Amino acid sequence: MIRSSFFIALILLTLLGLSCKTEKKEKFQILRSRELAIKNKVHNQLLDVEKEQGWRLLFDGETLDGWHLYNNADSTGFSAWEVREGTLFCNAKDETKIFGDLVTNSEFEDYELVFEWQMALRGNGGVFINVQESVEYVATHRTGPEYQLLEPLHMDNDIPLKRPGCLWGISPQLNQVEAKPAGQWNKARIVQKEGKIEFYLNGKLTAKEDFTSKGWRNKIASSGFKNMPGFGTATRGRIALQNWYFEASFRNMKILEL
Repeated sequence: MIRSSFFIALILLTLLGLSCKTEKKEKFQILRSRELAIKNKVHNQLLDVEKEQGWRLLFDGETLDGWHLYNNADSTGFSAWEVREGTLFCNAKDETKIFGDLVTNSEFEDYELVFEWQMALRGNGGVFINVQESVEYVATHRTGPEYQLLEPLHMDNDIPLKRPGCLWGISPQLNQVEAKPAGQWNKARIVQKEGKIEFYLNGKLTAKEDFTSKGWRNKIASSGFKNMPGFGTATRGRIALQNWYFEASFRNMKILEL
């Protein structure tokens, strides 16, 4: 009786050990599959469901099609902007390149824009919306409000109106969030509908404004943009990527018109 109980206990322990090994193996396979999926993730492409919803790419991962330099379209091929390893890259350190912000060929009004970005160490940049392209305005920031891009070690990182994801020079982050450091990708989202905008950084709401409101006009009047009559007045325009002396990379840029 004792011997039988011993053998039964031994069998149960063996089965339990095999079960644990199997479970560990399955967990390892799941984790390994996730690692491979992340490593081999295809960028700058739309899912079938996104195509059905109406999303379209602003950057195809291979060319600068759909973009040109602000007020200098014929020089794009000689500019600091290039395609590098599947990213839209600003080669800002090459002084032989033509300096200038990159803008979309198309104008947009009501839309949702998402993209991933990273800045070089201590880098500073921005994405402008509702940009009015005209010789009347010498730069994109003369008309377009800016979604701030900032590497955490940049000296402006502690200045409320210059924090990453904020509406630069106008309002501080609504919710505190840190950008990821150089070499890591951040996720940005911009939504504009009937003149009302929302900015998101890594999933958190960082700015919210109504460009048609008196409150917005009052904010401009008390800001560094007060002497720029074209700033922040439009609710339709081009999207621009800033060339601001620092290397910057973008990928997975896609837009859904609402």
